[in-house]
Amino acid sequence: MKIFNKISLQTPESVELNFNLAGIGDRTYALIIDYIIWSLILLLVLIFGIFLYFQFVDMDEFSLWIFSIQLLILFIIYVGYFVIFETIWQGQTPGKRYVKIRVIRDDGRPIRLQQATLRALFRPVDDVLFLGMLLIVFSKKEKRLGDWVAGTIVIQETKAFTDTISISETAKDLANYLLQEADISKLLPEDFAVIRDYLQRSKSMTKEAKIELSKKLATEIKSIIGLQQIPKKVSAREFLEVVYIAYQQKSENYSVDTY
Repeated sequence: MKIFNKISLQTPESVELNFNLAGIGDRTYALIIDYIIWSLILLLVLIFGIFLYFQFVDMDEFSLWIFSIQLLILFIIYVGYFVIFETIWQGQTPGKRYVKIRVIRDDGRPIRLQQATLRALFRPVDDVLFLGMLLIVFSKKEKRLGDWVAGTIVIQETKAFTDTISISETAKDLANYLLQEADISKLLPEDFAVIRDYLQRSKSMTKEAKIELSKKLATEIKSIIGLQQIPKKVSAREFLEVVYIAYQQKSENYSVDTY
């Protein structure tokens, strides 16, 4: 039995991305955190609803309306919590962000409102009799019912292994500059994975293929992070190395500041 179940995705740039699926342990841990936060929100709504109910206890028809509206609000919060966070945070909720896992589409792209909504609507079904847990454990892609319907998978956040990648001193020196001049937070895990895989595999590429792909990736990454101009005398390969280091530093700083 493998400790981590891996999945491979092919990008339009013909770069193969390898991710570790989140697994039942990480997903359960994240869900517990989310349910604690979600329960606190529901508790506040219930307390407020009970207060209103007793204010109009002598008005049977009106108190019934309050009860009905409260049930609707509770359902909206139940579904909306996961939909809002997974849409705004590119496939993450507070629990997923803490555990460092993320939901993406089967093609590797970030999920949108449609996928987040489908996953949330099928969550009650997955929770009944632990159906979702059973599907995750026994399916090759570790999908619960909501994932199958929405066409999503849950992956671990990409971790970099610098010992397999040669980083120039120029790139290390420019990392702080890039953090100040560009918005590295706009890079998604799959964007970082493309850079990582290119840097890992470039040694086995022909010189022409290496130059062509590095220029293409550099142009796309520059657009994503909102950088006006790549520093002079920095090659496309070195720029990708700078982005690689800056992304790691940004992730590490975020983890320390938040947790």
